[in-house]
Amino acid sequence: MNVMKVLRKKVRDNMYAWGLLVALIVFWEAAVKLMDLPKYFLPAPTAIAQKIAANIPLLAFNTWVTLYEVLLGFALGMLIGIPLAILIVYVPVLEKSVYSILVSANAIPKVALAPILVVWLGFGLAPKLVVAFLICFFPIVVNTVIGMKSITPEMIKLAKILGATSQQQFFKFRLPKALPSIFGGLKIGVTLAVVGAIVGEYVAAEKGLGYVQMIFAGNLDTAMVFSVLVILSVMSVVLFNVVAFIETLVVKGNTEEVSECDTAQ
Repeated sequence: MNVMKVLRKKVRDNMYAWGLLVALIVFWEAAVKLMDLPKYFLPAPTAIAQKIAANIPLLAFNTWVTLYEVLLGFALGMLIGIPLAILIVYVPVLEKSVYSILVSANAIPKVALAPILVVWLGFGLAPKLVVAFLICFFPIVVNTVIGMKSITPEMIKLAKILGATSQQQFFKFRLPKALPSIFGGLKIGVTLAVVGAIVGEYVAAEKGLGYVQMIFAGNLDTAMVFSVLVILSVMSVVLFNVVAFIETLVVKGNTEEVSECDTAQ
């Protein structure tokens, strides 16, 4: 698939969303000025933009710190989560043991684990990385398991009739069928990794966007707090769309092959 064609389609698909966002920003600006709200209560979008422009070096450095934590946590979630999900599908005893434990453990609030991780791992990168990993790990595992199980028994029978080996069944049939679900988990996971990194920074950090937000919140600099919130929102949207873009490039060709096999049945 042509990369520029994919990009143009993404832009067209998001035009209405961008239009709504602009309308909301205009309404926000007008409401703040008409109601004469104090800056510490609700700053106008223009005040937030001015605050970002005035603090670019500070925000850029701490954005990189948080992004680094997010990407490491997300990468760890993928490297452990996807292989573990595949093992769960292929080894029934793991589904009855590990998978059940994971489902139960997901009910534990990850925010409550952050202080414990600080005690165990200190105040460096490790606790933020682990929290980001823990939060994004579960949706990646669950969606991958669901995707791997989505292949029908008839398709497996067809693969065997065609003489496909176990490896060929996995790479030519099961994996392509599972890709949409896997990428669904990755899109959820990458945004949750942002949440995890910020939670870790709230608990123990000397740098990062979460740390910056706490410092300025203590000084009642609400415009700066909103500035960090805007950057985090942009970061989440960009990361989500990067994964979605990769999904468009990877999934289409693979799903077309599987669809041909479905038709052949």
